[in-house]
Amino acid sequence: MDFRGIIVKKRDGGVLNEEDIEIFVAGLADRSLPAEQVSALAMAILWRSMDARETAALTGAMARSGVMLDWAADKLPGPVLDKHSTGGVGDKVSLMLAPIMAACGAFVPMISGRGLGHTGGTLDKLGAIPGYNAEPDLARFKAVVREAGCAIVGQTGELAPADKRFYAIRDVTGTVESVPLIVASILSKKVAAGLQGLVMDVKVGSGAFMQTPAQAEALAQALTATAAELGLPVRALITDMNQVLGASAGNSLEVREAVDYLSGGAREARLDEVVLALAAEMLLLGGIAPNLAAGKQRAEAALASGKAAEVFARMVTALGGPADFIARAGHYLAPAPVRKAVAPARPGYLAQVDARAIGMAVIALGGGRLRIEDRIDPRVGLSEIAPIGAEVGPNRPLAMVHAASEAQAEAAAQAISAACAIADQPPSAGKMIHARLA
Repeated sequence: MDFRGIIVKKRDGGVLNEEDIEIFVAGLADRSLPAEQVSALAMAILWRSMDARETAALTGAMARSGVMLDWAADKLPGPVLDKHSTGGVGDKVSLMLAPIMAACGAFVPMISGRGLGHTGGTLDKLGAIPGYNAEPDLARFKAVVREAGCAIVGQTGELAPADKRFYAIRDVTGTVESVPLIVASILSKKVAAGLQGLVMDVKVGSGAFMQTPAQAEALAQALTATAAELGLPVRALITDMNQVLGASAGNSLEVREAVDYLSGGAREARLDEVVLALAAEMLLLGGIAPNLAAGKQRAEAALASGKAAEVFARMVTALGGPADFIARAGHYLAPAPVRKAVAPARPGYLAQVDARAIGMAVIALGGGRLRIEDRIDPRVGLSEIAPIGAEVGPNRPLAMVHAASEAQAEAAAQAISAACAIADQPPSAGKMIHARLA
């Protein structure tokens, strides 16, 4: 059929039926639909949205476009759980959370993505680890989950292939922020992974795709409703993204921060709060902990004992990375050639941050993509990022830029300084956990 009719139907505010959606997903998966028609329909959906039935149909069709995993035959001695974030700046939570969950007795087949828009991607971060294979075949993926307890990988050609292509096209066509498309992209991968439970981290703020509480709550409700329609138990937390999460942004730098966290080093307070809150929700959802307080205690114990770090090390090695990566992360994560401190416009207290602008500054350094074919420089980014409320001045910069050249470092420093507002008095502390949907 002429696919233009489906584009026009949605462009004019019509409702796509199951046949329309199946045709679209089949064309995505077998690449018979050209990118310009895919992007045209994505833009029409962004403007006209989709109702709950359309969203569920798109999610299910994309999940069924490839292999649907079933863990029953593996007889795993724990629940199959996962977490997904809607994306932010400096969001390296998955790198800590997956091994914490595995150390607590869960099994985590985490299908992650690359950066979207101004946000970083978990796979791009793991790509900074030499040898790490983020796209193993399904047999290897399942074996690593069984043996290490978790595997953080990307979509292979076998898992939700329609979504894999759609995800890449949305990233470069300004169609990321559509709630139905976000829901379908997230849940299609999770349904295909054969999960028994999923916890969603829905970000809200200047660095999130959902910048207002109302938008974030609408997305969280859409996710939980669609998941319920598909038989997947889901909980959602709405968490703050009005500033960089943690002390770093950029692929190698975020991996190093995660390794330090798992190894008993620095645990930036806001990042730690989000990690432990999500861990408690996952352990409660999976029946491993009787309540949230017990779940948090169990996660803390997995960190204190070193078991979570051991799991991360096993996962990295099993997927092709160095066997001594935890012990020698600094050796394997190559530094950028240029470092530059970002001075604030004047001394005072950091009162407000445009986190989206910070994310775009990292991309401009080479830490993300503006086009599908762009190559990422894992070395670049920001470290020692000052949190909102910090006193900044000559002895406390806003951040440290890691760049490939002096010119790029200077441009990033100017962008970061412009994204930060300085006040004479410290601002009131904001909440990290805005809401919980169970």
